[in-house]
Amino acid sequence: MTRYVAFLRAINVGGHTVKMDHLCRLFQSLDLAKVETFIASGNVVFEAAATAKALEERIEAALGEVLGFDVATFIRTDAELARVLTCRPFPQPDLDSAGALNVAFLASPLDGQSQHKLTGLKTDIDDFHVEGREIYWLCLKKQSESTFSNAVLEKALGRQATLRGINTIRRMDAKYRFS
Repeated sequence: MTRYVAFLRAINVGGHTVKMDHLCRLFQSLDLAKVETFIASGNVVFEAAATAKALEERIEAALGEVLGFDVATFIRTDAELARVLTCRPFPQPDLDSAGALNVAFLASPLDGQSQHKLTGLKTDIDDFHVEGREIYWLCLKKQSESTFSNAVLEKALGRQATLRGINTIRRMDAKYRFS
């Protein structure tokens, strides 16, 4: 069995409130093992023997049916999350002085045209780095001062994504030890 983390889009934002115990039961009903949620923002840790792609499809279908709205699901293994944590997408001085570093999870890597569109979103306070199926967003000031958001990203790229702060991923690593 492989341990996975599912990063769910649209959980406990935009009026889509889901209790974490309910979310656990939904995942358990799919015969997934050792299911736990991590903070109330759609992060679910579990074990399964299936592939990540098959799990994404199965989980999305089940959540959509039970919850009544689409829930894009982005699954990563421990090894993939360890790579996220060791990636150094920006110079250390920029990371040290930044207001926030976030990671956008995607279903598949960006093509050249999408990377070009992402480059067009760069501003004096927002910078981006693409690594595989993740986009790193460095916000040099407070995120509230930025015009960038998950909605802006999705509109520009024409695909769904979900954002998590690097500190959330670090806290998950402290508990689950991805590396």
